[in-house]
Amino acid sequence: MQSAIRQFLQRLIPPIPEPVRDEFAILSATRLQSQSRALFLAMFLTIPFVLYASSAGADPRIRYGIPLAMASCCLIGFISLIQDRNASGSPELARKFIAESTFFSAAICVLVSIWCVLSWVTAPPELRLFYPFTLAMGSLTTIYTLATIRLAAILNIIIGIIPITIILLLSGDPVGWSAAGSLIMVTTFLFRLITSQNDQFINLLMLRHEMRELAHTDPLTDLFNRRALAEHLERQIATGVEQRGFTVALIDLDGFKPVNDQFGHSVGDQLLIEVAQRLQHACGENGIVARIGGDEFAILLSPESTISSSACADHMLSALVPACTVDGHVIRVRASIGIATWPIDGETAETLFEAADRQLYAVKNYAAKVQRPDPAQQKNRHSKSG
Repeated sequence: MQSAIRQFLQRLIPPIPEPVRDEFAILSATRLQSQSRALFLAMFLTIPFVLYASSAGADPRIRYGIPLAMASCCLIGFISLIQDRNASGSPELARKFIAESTFFSAAICVLVSIWCVLSWVTAPPELRLFYPFTLAMGSLTTIYTLATIRLAAILNIIIGIIPITIILLLSGDPVGWSAAGSLIMVTTFLFRLITSQNDQFINLLMLRHEMRELAHTDPLTDLFNRRALAEHLERQIATGVEQRGFTVALIDLDGFKPVNDQFGHSVGDQLLIEVAQRLQHACGENGIVARIGGDEFAILLSPESTISSSACADHMLSALVPACTVDGHVIRVRASIGIATWPIDGETAETLFEAADRQLYAVKNYAAKVQRPDPAQQKNRHSKSG
């Protein structure tokens, strides 16, 4: 039974996908904040007409007390929305604003529903339809305003529409039955429209998220690409503090082309994926790894990283020491690495990359000289052997 109820609630109010949850909250809060101002103002201006048209025989607490309480709530809501313009400043603020709006709208809806039901009971037959008509206009407008917040919209339907609809169905009056039928149809249509628009909105956000991921992700290794690395680096520089520098490392695999020539590009691709995974593991949570070229990688270590700039090269290269086994081939990977530290080696992304690149090629040139025998030494060896 509990499982069936849980499944029903999940279908009624499906969870927002994690990748777009924050963005959905911010956009929903922005939309709600903009439209709620107009809604509160319209409801506040409607109160005098409600007071004028209310039944003269009704209890003063019902005729005047509840409408004035609603007017006070609308005025408070309108003023608070004008003063607070930062509801969508962050996901946390957006979610807080949405929760407060859900509670506030439900509270106002309770007042409206009580006023409508009690006024309908005490009103003469010829004036009774005025109350469900007024309630329906206000509730349906509020439900539409809360379109992106399904819980708030559903609460307004349950609190505002259902009680008076039940009363109209039980009234025994054909006109009341007709009004109840109209309420049911309009509310059902509006709810279907809201859920459909809500689903489309989430799907669009997911599509945009996927497109953004594709634009910032290397398709082979699932690492960040050069563009994403540049954006992260710019943000890091913009928020950086000189006393807490960070590290940029450029890594170039040595002798990768012969792997492709000897074993084929499929093995080469699998090797790159293995290298990417090792670098990610070595980098840890306080850094990002990007593939910026065929066999070139870059690492950005944040100030919170436990890997110091001086130890970065040894730490990353040690992760590549164990041989890789790809399709039965045992392949050892060698690499060269260049390190740059902000702001010592450069204060901009361009100068940091240039500094790391210079060091990288200095390392590669030194390694090439060490591996290549000196021609003079070779000539002396040949002379001695002769």
